[in-house]
Amino acid sequence: MSDDKPELPADDQRPDEEELPLDDNEDDDLHDDDEDEEGEGETTVSIDITGLSVYTHHGVTAAEQEVGQRLLIDVGFELDVCDATVTDSIDDTVDYGAVCEQVWLAAQNRSYKTLERLCSAICDHLIDHFGVDSVMVRATKPEPPIPLPVGDVAVEVWKER
Repeated sequence: MSDDKPELPADDQRPDEEELPLDDNEDDDLHDDDEDEEGEGETTVSIDITGLSVYTHHGVTAAEQEVGQRLLIDVGFELDVCDATVTDSIDDTVDYGAVCEQVWLAAQNRSYKTLERLCSAICDHLIDHFGVDSVMVRATKPEPPIPLPVGDVAVEVWKER
């Protein structure tokens, strides 16, 4: 495979933008039963945050609890109601930065032996703090203390209100 990147044509060599055909019969839209128009149909919003790196002191071994280790945390929400799809306002959705801060706080609040309990505690904290109906938390140990060649280990927990 070549590392050469294709060059874009100069502005004067690019084809003129094509105009899209206009719908000449707008009256048909008034009686259209399709659910593809804005405001119709059901909308579900999924928000995913991946790879939040948090230094923690979770684990079974004394070394994990004393020295600590880096975890990668993924979070997923499904919002049945999200007015930001129409309003474009951050006030009408979940603030991703605030979610990351709350995950960090929940992961620092206390030490757990298992990733399962940590993920469950983060889920509970996010459901309580943001009032979402369901949340998924996945915690990955990139360097687990296992004396065999392992890439990483991860635990995923889903919770609903």
